[in-house]
Amino acid sequence: MPDPDRRGTLHEAGRPAHRCRVEHDAATLLVHLSDEDGDGWTTLAVDRATRRWAVAQAPTQLAAAAAAVRSLRAEDAATPGG
Repeated sequence: MPDPDRRGTLHEAGRPAHRCRVEHDAATLLVHLSDEDGDGWTTLAVDRATRRWAVAQAPTQLAAAAAAVRSLRAEDAATPGG
């Protein structure tokens, strides 16, 4: 179900703590999934140009996103020409 108070956020019917959120900018797509009980997050970061991806888990959405993006950028830096 769409969450009318949070743009780009869905939650399971009857379980508002079980959420999925999508955000993006010109370079990166982020998909945030809350843990089943709502405590903790898994974030998938996708580089829009190359479609490379990285996943991270952390107690907060921000920490999971930051770790996924760091991992994605580290992979990009390790790739010749990246």
